[in-house]
Amino acid sequence: MDTSILTLILLGFIEGLTEFLPVSSTGHLILAGALLGFEGEASKTFKIAIQLGAILAVLLAYRDRFWKVTVGLAAREGGAIAFTRNILLGFLPAMVIGVVAYKSIRALMETPEIVAVALIVGGIAILLIERMVKQVRIRSVEDMPPRSALSIGIVQCLAMVPGVSRSGATIMGALLMGVERKTAAEFSFFLAVPTMIAATVFDLYQNRDLLSMNDMNAIAIGFVTAFVVALAVVKAFVALVSRYGFAPFAWYRIVIGSIALAWLAAR
Repeated sequence: MDTSILTLILLGFIEGLTEFLPVSSTGHLILAGALLGFEGEASKTFKIAIQLGAILAVLLAYRDRFWKVTVGLAAREGGAIAFTRNILLGFLPAMVIGVVAYKSIRALMETPEIVAVALIVGGIAILLIERMVKQVRIRSVEDMPPRSALSIGIVQCLAMVPGVSRSGATIMGALLMGVERKTAAEFSFFLAVPTMIAATVFDLYQNRDLLSMNDMNAIAIGFVTAFVVALAVVKAFVALVSRYGFAPFAWYRIVIGSIALAWLAAR
């Protein structure tokens, strides 16, 4: 992984900024990697591993919520049990499919054209879903029925195609299940914790023989940068979508995807 520290910091910044937005952080990293010449097997692991930095920002930003759940589990409180059950149910499909289809998923990271198309299609889907969803039935993670949590987890698996967006897929899936916007965004954050921890650990293990100490140092730089930037973004995003919805992100996806397609066709 022979690249400059500035490039690593830039990629970490992009990851932290986009991880929780429904615009696909992986897609942005793939396009940025193609633009900067940051490609190859080690770069794929870098793009996966630094996402964990952004995800850990959720643990810090919502530390009181996670602590309350931990204490509640010890006391066998119904709300804490329901919260944990729903996160685990949402995580289950990605865990199974991620292991079974790992090589195919990783191979897709070599095709920025797929990212560009997925950005555009995903943007159109968000606009349509925003117009379709009117009724709100679920206003907290704890109140979410198990079937809804599992269904959202299945939808999350669409994000294994780069450019779809993990947060976008889970949030839109939640809206279709009648989940309120703020709760949908937060469920996406919480669901990211086990999903991205598992994805990072599994990918590092699978590629342990390919990574040098220099590669690990590069990952550390991107990881820390993503963590710091994501910490500033996560709560701001919830406030933003509560007020304006997801349409601005949909239009952004369509514009960026179109520009990327034009650039890829011309290069």
